[in-house]
Amino acid sequence: MFSSRDAFENDFCPVGDELLGEMYRASEHGLPQLVESVSPEVRAMLALFCYRRSHLHQLALAIASSCTERELIEIGGRVGSTLYGLSREPAGRASTSTSHNGRKPITLSTKPLSTFKPLDDELDDDVVVPATA
Repeated sequence: MFSSRDAFENDFCPVGDELLGEMYRASEHGLPQLVESVSPEVRAMLALFCYRRSHLHQLALAIASSCTERELIEIGGRVGSTLYGLSREPAGRASTSTSHNGRKPITLSTKPLSTFKPLDDELDDDVVVPATA
């Protein structure tokens, strides 16, 4: 089983995919009931997990608003403190650019996943293969 610090550092979602999906789709009024169904420590881990994903920022703020500053700082350090402050700001200031349906667009990396050294397919002329007898 992961400790709370391991879950945060290894980017491990502290709840199942089904519950995370329910929270993502929940209305503004139904979300608090779902959030209350998990322990305060898991709530703080989940808020930080969602905060690291731009398309889940609003969900992170909603979850963080149900956490104490101490809980968020214990799990996330300075990031937890920042998230606590953001979750307490008025709704107009906390929201940034959103798409037409009120959710932030999903952001994808623009950098290549990895780079490879080009293959040198040409044979070396200097290599002499010894004859076998």
